[in-house]
Amino acid sequence: MRFCILGETLARRDDGTEVPLGGPARRALLTLLLVRPREVVAAERLADEMAPDGSLSAHALQSQVSRLRAALGADVIERAGAGYRLAVDPEDVDAGRFERLAREGRAALAGADPGRAHQLLCSALELWRGPALADLAHLSGGDTARVRLEELRLGALEDRIEAELRLGRHRGAVAELRGLTGLHPLRERLAALLIRALSAEGGQAEALAAYEETRGRLADELGSDPSAELVSLHRELLDFDPSPAQVRPPAQLTSFVGRDGEAAEVAGMLRVARLVTLVGPGGVGKTRLSVEAAGAADDDVCFVALASLREGSGLPQAVLAALGLRENGLQPGGGQGPVDRLATALADRVLLLVLDNCEHLAGEAAALAGRLLAVCPRLRILATSREPLGVIGEHLWPVRPLEGAAAVRLFTERASAVRRGFTAAPGRVERICAALDNLPLAIELAAARLRTMDVDDLAERLDDRLGMAAARANRGADERHRTLRAVVAWSWDLLSGEEQRAARRFTVFPGGATARAALTVCRAGGGAPGSEGPGSGVLGSEVLESLVDKSLLELSGGRLRMLETVRAYGAERLEEAGETASAGRAHTRYVLELARTADPLLRGAGQLEWLERLAAGHGDLLSALGRAVGDGHWETALELLAAASTYLWIRGVSGSVAVQAAAVLDAVGEAPPAGLGEEFAACVLLAAGGPGGLAPWRRHRARAGELLAAAWDGDGPGGRYPVVLLVWMLRNATEADPLDAFALVSAQRGRPEPWVRAVAAYVSGFGPLGAGDPAAAERAFAEAAEGFRATGDRWGGALVLDVLAGMAAARGDRAGAVALTDEALALTERLGALEDSADLLVNRADHLVDGDPERAGADYARAESLARRAGGSAALAAALRGLGDLALRQGDRARAESLYTEALERIDPHWVKSAGSRVRALAGLGRIAEACGDRAAARSRYAEAAASAAAVVGGTGPAALRLLGLPQDIADTVAAHAP
Repeated sequence: MRFCILGETLARRDDGTEVPLGGPARRALLTLLLVRPREVVAAERLADEMAPDGSLSAHALQSQVSRLRAALGADVIERAGAGYRLAVDPEDVDAGRFERLAREGRAALAGADPGRAHQLLCSALELWRGPALADLAHLSGGDTARVRLEELRLGALEDRIEAELRLGRHRGAVAELRGLTGLHPLRERLAALLIRALSAEGGQAEALAAYEETRGRLADELGSDPSAELVSLHRELLDFDPSPAQVRPPAQLTSFVGRDGEAAEVAGMLRVARLVTLVGPGGVGKTRLSVEAAGAADDDVCFVALASLREGSGLPQAVLAALGLRENGLQPGGGQGPVDRLATALADRVLLLVLDNCEHLAGEAAALAGRLLAVCPRLRILATSREPLGVIGEHLWPVRPLEGAAAVRLFTERASAVRRGFTAAPGRVERICAALDNLPLAIELAAARLRTMDVDDLAERLDDRLGMAAARANRGADERHRTLRAVVAWSWDLLSGEEQRAARRFTVFPGGATARAALTVCRAGGGAPGSEGPGSGVLGSEVLESLVDKSLLELSGGRLRMLETVRAYGAERLEEAGETASAGRAHTRYVLELARTADPLLRGAGQLEWLERLAAGHGDLLSALGRAVGDGHWETALELLAAASTYLWIRGVSGSVAVQAAAVLDAVGEAPPAGLGEEFAACVLLAAGGPGGLAPWRRHRARAGELLAAAWDGDGPGGRYPVVLLVWMLRNATEADPLDAFALVSAQRGRPEPWVRAVAAYVSGFGPLGAGDPAAAERAFAEAAEGFRATGDRWGGALVLDVLAGMAAARGDRAGAVALTDEALALTERLGALEDSADLLVNRADHLVDGDPERAGADYARAESLARRAGGSAALAAALRGLGDLALRQGDRARAESLYTEALERIDPHWVKSAGSRVRALAGLGRIAEACGDRAAARSRYAEAAASAAAVVGGTGPAALRLLGLPQDIADTVAAHAP
């Protein structure tokens, strides 16, 4: 018989039928006995717990016991001395089983087996059907046991959630933990689990807020400090070091056949050579060998796939993206070009950079490799190409077809994967492989066909297609390329009409696609833009699945990809079918609609998800934009640039479209197509962010401002792309007449969209700030911070928190400034904004330097390291300036002067976030000159500092200068030397 007390008390026979127990008194009696199975419970104690007023006599208790025995069986309840005992195994009681399972689950958790722990703890918690000892709820009896069981249940819940977090299951845990911490607000383990779950989901700011809330509650209600665990967890959050989301070599789904020795030798060559190029014809296995060799190398590895890159000018951006680095910080502006940014980022890194498929970009790849190897002494490069790069010091490794035995093994393994129990005469397989010149890709394509034909049929068809009946040897690369092309053509010809159509239209995707994107574009017909046209047919997902089965597509990471050799052949078939234009239009429509759909979602809680989705299809955006510009479709190009602008700015890759944006401006001049004024303004801003961007900015700024104002002035519905407003203000902040831009954005505070109101509040704060009314400014900034937080936008939130931190520091609230900077840091880290994280570390150090110079020095040094990794000149300049301040404090004038000078060399005068660093570096040089007795040089430096400050904050008074982060004494000195 089984008993349940974790909820309403129940008794069930072995067949599962429930035993009727009678009224409340009898159920309470059984519950009290079940709490202590096999233990004697005194009759007097039972009577007291069931009726504390003494109304239950010994005779009445005996009567209840007799009735229970009649229901359960005479041998279940035993008389023992002056009491009673329930003669059941503790395992027959759900509470006993719960305790055992919970205990074993906790032990598994302690033993680093979260999977088993989770299974045991779930089983334990499933035994609960309601409150423990529910049939004693109306009595005082059982209170101690009830409290004990409920505590055990809560502990098991915590253990189960911890197991889930260790297993990486964070999403559901956050919601559950919020509910539990609401019920148990002073329970520190629950708070710690919530903080960990939030941090694991990337909510560093939310995690820090949860810590502060718990700390305050403990202090207010218990007068105690957080536990050592919580304090340690808080330190982890503050010291979080964001690393680039670097692209690793792709995981392989199949075995590596026949080249283990080569992989080891190439890895060995990389230990002595800084540039190794694997050369050989298409399909010979260069990419796979590079992956295996990189895996055997000693260094950290970054893999850059270049097959889908059409223009050599985009090569530096592709490497930056693979390294996980933004091209620019959160506040768009000028700065280093992508090559200089790469050189800075890799200057001191120990890294193996794999450049895969360089042949179509050989000149650009050679130039980039040569530049990086010259200035990055710890960098090594492994390239794959059909021809050498021709860089001095290049070591070549010819990749040849497989040896005969290895080729047979590859064919047999791949054939066995599609046909269970595959067998064939070794000689027959050897002849097939020889006919295919032992090229791995040709062998894999042929073996995939054994799913629908036998080996003899395969050999016969290959012989017909290749025009040979026996193996051929000593083939050159050109002949091998023709062999591979013949096999691709043969595989193509065996496709159905639907499969061929889908395959050739898939070639418009430069870097692969999701199944949904592929279906959308491949289904589209050949009619005019906006229509499906005739012949669109019905394409189902089974067609794509069939192409995967036949090895013409591969599925990896949720995306379909086509090998470049197959893609090149399919593109020829697309042109031959007269579908190049229609497929291109379908692809462009898809990209444009995706960008339009994503734009508002990038300003909300789905920001990270949509950033990742658009980043995966960045090549599609560049391809569609290049097609529109190349075909002279200027309206489409403007629409694409504007729709993608939010993604481009937040992700920090706006420079990747700057050249195309400048080309659009050259074509449309000052008269963009009607109704596309806002798109024109976005185009001007994007063009300004690239190399040589100052010229188009100066040429088109006035017209763009007029058109943007027309879109957003008045009481109309406003424009379509509100992020353009924010970037417009940021870009104009350093101009001679920025007030119109500030006024335009500030005027949007009455708009219905919360994000627009947040931006308007943010910009509105700068007016009273410059006018000397910090209270009004702080109210506006606080409103903006709450607005960004409510929408879920981390980008805008980081911008406004940074300003609030500066204001807190200016009024002497260093602790508040540090807390706000910590919150902003958590947001930039989640966005992957390494340069901005470095900049915020400098700001935090500035807030700490008076009270804790040692910690400030650590932050400055960490910021310098992070900025060098990110390749960001502005953040690096800020870090060097901070280190200069520290050196000057320590009396090392020579080092301080060197650091200030280097900082000034790296500062971009057109970028608003650089203004504070420039003013402080100039002031620092003035202090050094003054200390050395050179009053004329000191006055000159202070005057320069004041002029730089006036261009940004609109004044040179001490209060205005304090807004740039200058300490009070330095602000007073600079103000005194203002022109």
